[in-house]
Amino acid sequence: MKLRVQLQCKNLHEYLRELSPEILDRLYNHPATCLAVYRELPSLAKNYVMRMLFLDQPLPQAAVALWVNKESKKDHDECVSVLAGLRLWHSQQLQGGLQGYILNPVFKDNLRIALLGGGRSWADEGSSLGPDRHARDIESLDRYAMERWEVILHFMVGSPSAAVSQDLAQLLTQAGLMKSEAGEAPSITSAGFQFLLLDTASQLWYFTLQYLKTAQSRGMGLVEILSFLFQLSFSTLGRDYSVEGMSESLLTFLQHLREFGLVFQRKRKSRRYYPTRLAISLAAGVTSSSSSLSSSSNLGSTPGTGDAGFIVVETNYRIYAYTNSELQVSLVALFSEMLYRFPNVVVAQVTRDSVQQAIANGITAQQIIHFLRTRAHPIMLKQTPVLPPSITDQIRLWELERDRLQFTEGVLYNQFLSQADFEVLRDRAQGLDCLVWQDVAHRVMVVTPHGHSEVKRFWKQQKSHT
Repeated sequence: MKLRVQLQCKNLHEYLRELSPEILDRLYNHPATCLAVYRELPSLAKNYVMRMLFLDQPLPQAAVALWVNKESKKDHDECVSVLAGLRLWHSQQLQGGLQGYILNPVFKDNLRIALLGGGRSWADEGSSLGPDRHARDIESLDRYAMERWEVILHFMVGSPSAAVSQDLAQLLTQAGLMKSEAGEAPSITSAGFQFLLLDTASQLWYFTLQYLKTAQSRGMGLVEILSFLFQLSFSTLGRDYSVEGMSESLLTFLQHLREFGLVFQRKRKSRRYYPTRLAISLAAGVTSSSSSLSSSSNLGSTPGTGDAGFIVVETNYRIYAYTNSELQVSLVALFSEMLYRFPNVVVAQVTRDSVQQAIANGITAQQIIHFLRTRAHPIMLKQTPVLPPSITDQIRLWELERDRLQFTEGVLYNQFLSQADFEVLRDRAQGLDCLVWQDVAHRVMVVTPHGHSEVKRFWKQQKSHT
């Protein structure tokens, strides 16, 4: 059976809903977490939370349902599901057997603190350390963040100049983005190819989710590092913060964030750090991060090209990529054949073989089209549709052409001495529901790998009896 890996890039709420109730309740002990979760709620759910934030008694469910009209019932049901899934409110039985809603008391108290002030400070600003002689401005932080993140992407596409730490290489393998054979350098997987075609914000969020999955196996506190990520999302870009009071686990996490480009720290032992735009936008998840990065900086665009796209696609299947970025050239080469290369432009050709090779590596036709459309040159953006329909249709047809066949793994049985032997073994395989294919005339059949051992055992028993 043909296998295609699809990246599942959850948003913040989808990730939190998978956590255990105990971890969620511990997370809500931090005001920054409560505020981060609240700001990503649907607008109607925010309204519900605000209405109940200062109520100490549960509200009947019927009364809450009256806050919306009949046309908005679907939105109401969605809000009920979201708030319950995130444990932001609980059902509670009222007098008379009615059911009511009441906000999670831990979440309610800490959201009040976040909105009204109070509690402990989330992070110590570096001003207590005095002025920084090596202070970084916003522009240099943006540049640093993208340079660090591109080192990871270059490492994935096999650039010889890209080197990452052993921890990071291991994380890429655990995330399924790269594979490592004994004695060989890590190489990219089909999931890794798909990962490279995502925008920067989606890449970063997916990578962070994979990191969080392995946090506890690394001996790190999931609640502690999640809370720190949420605190970073409320920090001020261009301002330094102190590491005083951080646990050893958080200091280790800070070094990993430094390698990812989420924070800038001049030296490993420096007492201050600067959150970058990547870190501040991270906790908003995929959708919000993507729009924030693309609208407020050039982090989501191609290095050296500013905010504009750089790809021109012609009806003759030629691609002109106006870029000097090795990474972007490598991405274009994933699904096209390189023809010419000049200092600031690359000419490539989209062919049947190149597209089907990309599809074999796990990239879909839709992802190729999305890549070309989102990186289209301003000249291309003036036309409707942005990409020539003949190109997009042909890429989809090449995918369908390859998808006409389905491959199923199996074990071949042939060279039977008699028709009776073939039929006995075939009937046994059918009885075990592991027969994939048969050719009666030529006495050939294929069984699944799972059923092979049982069929083989049966055949040995048959031969011993004869």
